[in-house]
Amino acid sequence: MTTLLDGCTPWPEEFVDHYWAAGHWRGNTLDNLLRGWALDHGPRTALVHGDTRVTYAALNRRADRMAAGFRLRGLRRGQRVVVQLPNVPEFVVTVFALMRAGVVPVFCPMTHREPEVSDLVQLTQATGYVGPATHAGFDHTAMAAEIAAQGPFLRRVFTYEPPGTASPSGGGLTTDPAGCHYSPLDSIDAPPEPALAQSAGQVALLMPAGTRLVPRTHDDYAYQARAAAELVSLTEDDVYLAALPADSAFAFGCPGILGTLIAGGTVVLADAPDPAECLPAIARERVTLTSVTPAIAETWLAAHPTTEPADLSSLRLLQIDGAPLPPPTADRVATALACRLQQVFALPEGVLTLTRPTTTAPTSHGHPLSPDDQLRIVDADGEDVPDGTPGHLLARGPYTPRGHYRTPTSPTFTPNGYLRTGTLARRTPDGSLLVTGQVGEAPESEG
Repeated sequence: MTTLLDGCTPWPEEFVDHYWAAGHWRGNTLDNLLRGWALDHGPRTALVHGDTRVTYAALNRRADRMAAGFRLRGLRRGQRVVVQLPNVPEFVVTVFALMRAGVVPVFCPMTHREPEVSDLVQLTQATGYVGPATHAGFDHTAMAAEIAAQGPFLRRVFTYEPPGTASPSGGGLTTDPAGCHYSPLDSIDAPPEPALAQSAGQVALLMPAGTRLVPRTHDDYAYQARAAAELVSLTEDDVYLAALPADSAFAFGCPGILGTLIAGGTVVLADAPDPAECLPAIARERVTLTSVTPAIAETWLAAHPTTEPADLSSLRLLQIDGAPLPPPTADRVATALACRLQQVFALPEGVLTLTRPTTTAPTSHGHPLSPDDQLRIVDADGEDVPDGTPGHLLARGPYTPRGHYRTPTSPTFTPNGYLRTGTLARRTPDGSLLVTGQVGEAPESEG
């Protein structure tokens, strides 16, 4: 059995064998999948951001050269690097480059500041940080320097500047009094090296879930994104709009960015989810699907009927994560945007349920993604409740890890490997799942 990163809980061997036999896990690392995509779709556009367009071949080449550059700057196999980048092509390139270098990217929301980022660095013993020099008026470089001064882990900082922006360091390597090295991200470039031999059973990335981190392996995350892409019938002709932050569980792999790349489609990266940014992008790039929250869907609905509405005729599917839209609102959204709706319940731990795309106004969160997902709804004593009765949702399956990173005795998981999701749910008469609230809240009224 593959030895996971220290601080991670492995799946029991009998489950590993079953997931392999079922074809869920296929033994290919995410960075190696990129090599195959480059061969299959080389000249096709993989990423779009404003006027920037990156082909599959260029994405693979840039990841290859950046991986070599990271190793040249001292990053080593098994180390962790915090990645805090906005929705720019460099986010995708950096994640694949780190994985290709054998380094584990730690996803970090752009909203996090020194306390949260410092906690991530301490928890993961991260030796590196990739972030913007400044963003939205906040000095990320100064924040990184403050964290580095606290020691003892952070020693490499790679700063992103938008294209055409002069680097404060003039493009060179600088070192601060704490011994931390600072390099512009666009300077991390070196001739590609022979590919590292890596196991798909190893941790590919660490994804935040509140104050915890979820270790996602190459095998389990590739399966989740691939299965979600198949469920929504993604093809190389599809264009996905990443309206939500690219580092979020919903936007990155449900099927999101990764699932679109698996299918050979195009990912459009939006700077913000507001309608002034996204509706013109849908029209300009002929976007076919995207994923948003209920609040964002309603802002789009309110903004669309203007005197010169954007042409959204290409949009075929709008995924919504969170509480189901009220049926009248769902019908208005589907009519105004001329697309189908899909209700989604997604957690960073990999629990993923979706209504099937044929549903116009979903009133539940659908069925589990995988035939080997195991969901239980239990009472406060851990006993299963009858269908239709709200209870605590437990889950385990081929893309739900068996523990959070470096919390081996966490009460978040049961002794037999079920994730305590922290949500209340019930099964509807057709067997689908309806999430009704969070543990500690009163469940929805049955009357």
